[in-house]
Amino acid sequence: MDVLDAVAVFAAGIAAGGINTVVGSGSLITFPTLVALGFPPVVANVSNNIGLVPGSVTGAYGYRRELRGQRDRLLRLGSASLLGALIGGTLLLALPAGAFQVIVPALIVVALVLVVVQPRLQKWLVARRDGAPLHGGPWLWASILLAGVYGGYFGAAQGIILIAVLGIALDDEIQRVNAAKNVLSAVVNGSAAVLFTGLWLFSDTRIDWLAVLLIALGATLGGLLGARVGRRIPPPLLRAVIVVVGLAALAKFLL
Repeated sequence: MDVLDAVAVFAAGIAAGGINTVVGSGSLITFPTLVALGFPPVVANVSNNIGLVPGSVTGAYGYRRELRGQRDRLLRLGSASLLGALIGGTLLLALPAGAFQVIVPALIVVALVLVVVQPRLQKWLVARRDGAPLHGGPWLWASILLAGVYGGYFGAAQGIILIAVLGIALDDEIQRVNAAKNVLSAVVNGSAAVLFTGLWLFSDTRIDWLAVLLIALGATLGGLLGARVGRRIPPPLLRAVIVVVGLAALAKFLL
């Protein structure tokens, strides 16, 4: 990467860190940026996943007030995120690279649809929360497991998937649900990152560590900023940016 490329990746990391904290779908900023700069898709996905881990952690820390009283819930659901992330990461590296080229466009379409329908989805899930079990029951654990598989394999919009299933299953305020989403996203990204790094040490798994560093620095800053000012940014503007970048990524894959 030259200097301009490095600046672009760093800026994408800031945007992704902030968007992941507030909405989810930050990977639809960083992943297309890496692909546009010429990174092979699997290398871009793995490097992006590892780089976004610090932003997930700082985003969760920024919502620490909303996390009070959720320890038991997050320990239970975190086990599902951990297992799902390991399964998804293994599938990413085990399946042929050609499979990623076919699967990712479909995942991007699903992610973009979720971004667009999120406001209505949130209103619907808020109306469904009355009387929900304290920890959501077995079906929530299974849903978090599947979201973890998705996040370990690709991850764009996993935050929106998480906040949807958490909001439906839990009888709690939306900001507390969002805080729980940030923690579970951090578990997924962190678990997949440990898997990828371990395989890099003992196999021929490819990781671009400069891209990882730039995204990590940007996402760390973005996570802190997102937790502080994210609620002031109009959600429609965030969704519009995500959709535009996601469509650009989809066009690149298809063309």
